[in-house]
Amino acid sequence: MKRLLSIELQKIWKNKASRVLTLTYFILLTFIALIASIKFDLGIFKFHLAEMGIFNFPFIWHFNTYIAAILKLFLAIVIVSMMANEYSYGTLKQNLIDGMSKKEFIQSKFLTVVLFATVSTIFVFIMSIILGFSFSSYTEFSIIFSDLEYLLAYFIKLVGFFSFCLFLGILVKRSAFALGFLLVWNIIEGIIKGILTFKIFPESNTAASIMQFFPLESMSNLIVEPFTRLSVVKNLGTQIGLDNIKKYDVELSSIIIVLCWTIIFIYLSHRLLKNRDL
Repeated sequence: MKRLLSIELQKIWKNKASRVLTLTYFILLTFIALIASIKFDLGIFKFHLAEMGIFNFPFIWHFNTYIAAILKLFLAIVIVSMMANEYSYGTLKQNLIDGMSKKEFIQSKFLTVVLFATVSTIFVFIMSIILGFSFSSYTEFSIIFSDLEYLLAYFIKLVGFFSFCLFLGILVKRSAFALGFLLVWNIIEGIIKGILTFKIFPESNTAASIMQFFPLESMSNLIVEPFTRLSVVKNLGTQIGLDNIKKYDVELSSIIIVLCWTIIFIYLSHRLLKNRDL
């Protein structure tokens, strides 16, 4: 396992584009801290984002994982390129000639996916702890480490999404086309969701019940948007007569669905590679 992971990391680090994208991703994650310095002054309308409680424990776990997940596309490009380069540079054939089985090849890619997700989760955890202690009004131990399920959801979301990207990289062989396919699939899910919500089931939750089983939608459901959870937004909604009934918890069903998709993507990646004439 260590040998397989070492081989993949060497490939990524020796590729300049992959190295730059990986470093850019983690640098952009640190920019979340800059949100604390954002202030709006529009006459009588003034507010400081940090003072709105976005970095309060335990809300910070929800907010930071949601924002960090938006940036996952940078690592997705690395994952797709990692697979596409195997075909472009002929390293896939060379690995197989050197004795690596196709199963080991997929294992090495999946280990890299899990490593990226793990390092990213640890990074977000450390950053959230630092920001929380710097800005949070609540520093009790029981409060600090509540809602940590968002970190688990973040990890699973990254593993699932990167596994999808790995599958597309093997399926399409070209990074640009694979990313294009990812975009098209996202649009397709959006169109289906719109049709189900506004045309077929406009007066029920049936559309959401169906869409939760789609890959990208299931990953999105792991961490819902946190902004309407803020007290200032809730108070504003109450004043204008809007009651917020949204659920913000990490649902076990969403975790199971994403894990199932992860297994499916890795299995299909192996089957595709196994049956393909290289």
